[in-house]
Amino acid sequence: MKAKPEYRNRERTQVAVLDELVDRADDGMSVLELRAAVEAEIDDLEEALSTLKADRLIVVETDGSETLIKPDERVIPDDPTEEDDEQSIGEWLRDQFPF
Repeated sequence: MKAKPEYRNRERTQVAVLDELVDRADDGMSVLELRAAVEAEIDDLEEALSTLKADRLIVVETDGSETLIKPDERVIPDDPTEEDDEQSIGEWLRDQFPF
């Protein structure tokens, strides 16, 4: 599942993080799990997480020794069964050209 379309016009790593988190919205993900799931350098991932947290698009929960990151409720699509399989031209270009 992907994040809502209104949150997809962000930096590439941020969108990848949001998509991964939306897929595991109930359980959340650790930084190590995100690192394995998102194809990005650690510095880019750290910057993306920092920006998403500042924009209040992710929630960081600490439960004892474990820290989990979850997407904010407004990022999760209202209808999880409805997926937008069509790729916009902008998304296609973003995938083709790393800028």
